[in-house]
Amino acid sequence: MVVKDALKKLGLHFTPVDLGEVEIMENISDEERNLLNEELLKSGLELMDDKRAILIEKIKNTVIEMVHNNTEETIKTKFSCFLSEKLNHDYTYLANLFSEVQGTTIEQFIIFHKIERIKELMIYDELSITEIAWKMNYSSVAHLSNQFKKVTGLSPSHFKQLKDKRRSPIEEIGNLRNAPRPRSGYRSEK
Repeated sequence: MVVKDALKKLGLHFTPVDLGEVEIMENISDEERNLLNEELLKSGLELMDDKRAILIEKIKNTVIEMVHNNTEETIKTKFSCFLSEKLNHDYTYLANLFSEVQGTTIEQFIIFHKIERIKELMIYDELSITEIAWKMNYSSVAHLSNQFKKVTGLSPSHFKQLKDKRRSPIEEIGNLRNAPRPRSGYRSEK
């Protein structure tokens, strides 16, 4: 909506293409381009002209969408195929471009996002580690655990213990008998 409002404000005609992406119907001057970019920047958005930068953003958004909103379809689909189909490019081209521009591989980017999602699922404490492994498309709990430890330095069970130690059961909050007692008093110099 922010993008549409900015375009309307400048009197430009456009057609929506995808989330955050529009096609402007007329050629715009450098001045109009700068005004549009200034308007978008006010809302934390920016105008992207570089087709490579746009494609990198699409790769990132697709990875994030896949990791955080995975469905039966995305779980069964090999990610390289999913990405190629979604972005209409050969996966090798996408992988090389991403590595060149980002300094990391698409696979590493996926792994980091998967680990963050796993942490989130573990904190919610609604799924077992086996269910999380299946949901996140790991071949086994051992595979998930190895990858988790490689990225975080902790096993999933150790991470879960740390999370549990930081939390107090709601019924204990405010219970003075269980709270650590502050030390009071004074020292006198004699």
